[in-house]
Amino acid sequence: PFENVASVLDRSPEAVRQLASRARRRVQGVDPSSGFDPLRQRQLVEAFLAAARGGDFDGLLAVLDPDVVLRPDPAALRMGSLRETHGANAVATALAGGAQAARLALVNGTPALVWSPGGITRGVIDFHVAAGRIVALDVTGDPARISELEIVLLDN
Repeated sequence: PFENVASVLDRSPEAVRQLASRARRRVQGVDPSSGFDPLRQRQLVEAFLAAARGGDFDGLLAVLDPDVVLRPDPAALRMGSLRETHGANAVATALAGGAQAARLALVNGTPALVWSPGGITRGVIDFHVAAGRIVALDVTGDPARISELEIVLLDN
């Protein structure tokens, strides 16, 4: 029942109904020819997170497309995010050893990372994947934008 799920997610039953409705639409609208594979994307995001936390430069290179781009929004820049960065070597160099406080999450149904100090989400990293590699990382720090996102944490 929606009421039980609402208590687990700490949301209202109406919000849970909306989440379920959106999830059903997404599942029904998945086009197998689109190449989007949520399981593969989650594996890539998990591998990225492990490599970044562990300072594993080669592990990062293994999941990043050679032409990857990291794109922070203005709010993320004000919070200290890296500037726009291009290329696997530059992105891996900048992120190796980082992401210590990042948490795996579903953001609007897509695997992503969030930064939530004190339990309040302050940053989101969305991943764009093509041909089995991460081609872009979009870093969002804008509180208004973040408040519009459906975020479900996947780790403890």
